[in-house]
Amino acid sequence: MRILIVEDEPKVASFIKKGLEENHYDAEIAYDGLSGEKLARQYNYSLFILDVIIPGISGLDLCRKIKEMYPAVPVLMLTALGTTDDKMLGFAAGADDYLVKPFEFRELLARVKVLLKKSNMPVTAGNKLFFDDLILDMDKKIALRSGSVIELTAKEFSLLEYFMRNRGRVLSRNDIAEKVWDAGFDFGTNVVDVYVNFLRKKIDKGFENKLIHTKVGFGYVFGDF
Repeated sequence: MRILIVEDEPKVASFIKKGLEENHYDAEIAYDGLSGEKLARQYNYSLFILDVIIPGISGLDLCRKIKEMYPAVPVLMLTALGTTDDKMLGFAAGADDYLVKPFEFRELLARVKVLLKKSNMPVTAGNKLFFDDLILDMDKKIALRSGSVIELTAKEFSLLEYFMRNRGRVLSRNDIAEKVWDAGFDFGTNVVDVYVNFLRKKIDKGFENKLIHTKVGFGYVFGDF
């Protein structure tokens, strides 16, 4: 799990980074909002931890930008401002949770674990499926990854929908053929493998975080592997 910390106080940022790494997370630091936005656009993260008051652009504005790019990726806001109104502003900006400074690291860690667990399931909003930075629009019949439109054929679209609705499950070629093709499908062909490769080239090529994985001897897994 890769986490971006946007915090302008070096001691606080280092404290969080060290604690996360001791718990087997990959953590990176940005010390201002503009650097945080640049990293968010360049790399895929599983979670963002944002201070509200940071140089460049505020944590609230950065949260809005992140949620536009990655609606399903959770954001945890950190702030010394703990009034109800302050928290409401954070939630209105799209934050998934809010932690008031000073805090104990074990509380932050518990919230991180909860947010990551929730984000590991595809999220349905309106008539769309979300996972990480991937959006499947059921009405327009298109996919978007990191904001870029990916044109899919009808069969590729059905295959991706099946993958997203079964995140984390090992799907055999027979499972995929029965659900995406039909009962009369010729299981002796390699059509499933061919279409999975087509789909991989469209949604994974050029991205560090690959979403479709092969489990040798068993089939395919979508999502974390």
